[in-house]
Amino acid sequence: MPPTPTRRTVLTATAATAATLGTTATDTATAEAAEAHAAARSTGTPRPATTQPPSRELRAILKELDQSRIEETVRTLVSFGTRHTLSVQDDPARGIGAARDWLRDRLQSYAAESGGRMTVELQSYVQEPAPRIPAPTRITNVLATLRGSVTPERVHVISGHYDSRVSDVMDAVSDAPGADDDASGVAVVLELARVFARRRPASTIVFAAVAGEEQGLYGSRYLARQLKDTGADVRAMFTNDIVGSSTADDGTRDPHTIRLFAEGVPTSETPEQAAVRRSVGGENDSETRQLARFVRDVADNDATGMRVRVIYRRDRYLRGGDHIPFLENGYPALRFTEPAEDFAHQHQDVRVEDGRQFGDLPEFCDFGFTTRVARVNAAALWTLAQAPGAPRGARIVTSALTNSTRLVWSRGTEPDLAGYEVVWRETTAPEWTHLVDAGDVTSYEVDLSKDNVFFGVRAVNRAGLRGPVAFPSPQS
Repeated sequence: MPPTPTRRTVLTATAATAATLGTTATDTATAEAAEAHAAARSTGTPRPATTQPPSRELRAILKELDQSRIEETVRTLVSFGTRHTLSVQDDPARGIGAARDWLRDRLQSYAAESGGRMTVELQSYVQEPAPRIPAPTRITNVLATLRGSVTPERVHVISGHYDSRVSDVMDAVSDAPGADDDASGVAVVLELARVFARRRPASTIVFAAVAGEEQGLYGSRYLARQLKDTGADVRAMFTNDIVGSSTADDGTRDPHTIRLFAEGVPTSETPEQAAVRRSVGGENDSETRQLARFVRDVADNDATGMRVRVIYRRDRYLRGGDHIPFLENGYPALRFTEPAEDFAHQHQDVRVEDGRQFGDLPEFCDFGFTTRVARVNAAALWTLAQAPGAPRGARIVTSALTNSTRLVWSRGTEPDLAGYEVVWRETTAPEWTHLVDAGDVTSYEVDLSKDNVFFGVRAVNRAGLRGPVAFPSPQS
């Protein structure tokens, strides 16, 4: 029997407030999520209604991530002396060119085990003189693309930057080890590429080691522009920048927390989109914020051993990262960064002052911490690649004044699509608190006023995996 075109659930406001999850959801994964949610509530720490427990497949993937390989990557990148964007590019042992070639060779060795699904390329261009680029300079991103086996048109990007610097951003000669900033992020990217290369994700994943970050985000800006120019459907971008240490400048440690920076009002928002947002709300419901919630839902658990602390900001004060060019191009993008930084160990000349060691050296890294950060990235990235995408065309019907809410959306093209769930929360709540199984339909009505709560829609596949929530806009 074909799916019915619409379905209505009747919930009074009182019943909806009392419920923690929709009771019409029947599949196993929803039941597991409900149990996890209820258990968390019983301990005084309620979980979002959208929380997804890790699957057996995902737990197996996370166990393959190897701390020793992550440490090896960091120490190898440090061994090139400096990786400054303006450093020598034709020395086989020192400079950014040596690092570039090593990264390419390492990724090619992983691609050799992919059965032809992974390809490696040097994405290169000459940057003409610009801020922090005094002369024409070749900037090269090292990319490995693992093509999806079911929905290859959907693209997910993970990056770290392999260039480094010291106190003087224009010093291309002095040793700039860059262990934490950002060999640690590159190590996360490489380790996920190694483990994922032997598997078949449904959607495409791009593993990127980008250059030019310290000089002004040049490599990531070029990558984002190339994807935009080719019409790539980038559903998510993660940059891992400074994920190597769990120790703050005062010596305190927080080895089981990772910060995740997520902007609210989109950088790329048009005047028309801004007018709608001001009218109906949604400052906390951009695609990037929904992506951040998704990461929390799938990666803040016992399988990763980490707490994902979402920060409602694009980035830290006075700083910026490789996710920003993606935001500028209209793609949802997030930044992972360690919980509290030690500024004596980033952007510093290697030296000792008053008995204190300065410099971004590998002895200040916590490789167990970076491995757990890799698990967080893997949990989010693999689930994104396997689950259905966020529904397109999600709308709240506003053609008439009523005290109920009808949502409509376009059905996805995934061959294993099973249906949809409708979620909602109070307008003052940061997380989705209620969920109902809508079935395999493209329209659903809830007996709650659209004026009083925020709604969302997410897709479910036959394996029980859920994609990110889509926040609906008004449809008159």
